[in-house]
Amino acid sequence: MNYDDWMKSVPVAITGDSLWKMEAYRLALFAADVGWHDVTKLFKDARTRGLADQLFRALGSIGANVSEGYSRGSGKDRARFYEYALGSAREARGWYFNGRHVLTEAVASHRMSLLTQIIRLLLAMVPDQRGAFLHEEAAPYRVSAAELESELVCDPTELPELIQNFPT
Repeated sequence: MNYDDWMKSVPVAITGDSLWKMEAYRLALFAADVGWHDVTKLFKDARTRGLADQLFRALGSIGANVSEGYSRGSGKDRARFYEYALGSAREARGWYFNGRHVLTEAVASHRMSLLTQIIRLLLAMVPDQRGAFLHEEAAPYRVSAAELESELVCDPTELPELIQNFPT
């Protein structure tokens, strides 16, 4: 099912609400709907039953918190619920990464991309409601071994053993 086909299947009880105008809400509902099938597949594998439950809850929480926030009277209160939705979107993205071995890389990659789009929207919505700029530190990217070694907190000679001999 693609997004356009899915949108046609959503009942007017939902699409008729002014909340439907919010792209983050529509995408959150779509992610939860698509995720239903992913969760079902994850639940069939005993190794990922707990992951399936966590993913199901995180996906449902995104849209629930966007709708709860949308219904709040003050921008500060709305921002708080949009932040909860942001946390749930990031959580769901992490669960998809963990479930990629059962779902396949292609499915997990698609769902993580969808959730990243939702995250971007929420990152813009929070400061808009709060009336302040939201800034997250950029992850530093290293371009040389010398730069990487200067940031290590452990002895660099221990690194090969750490990445070769890890507990399972």
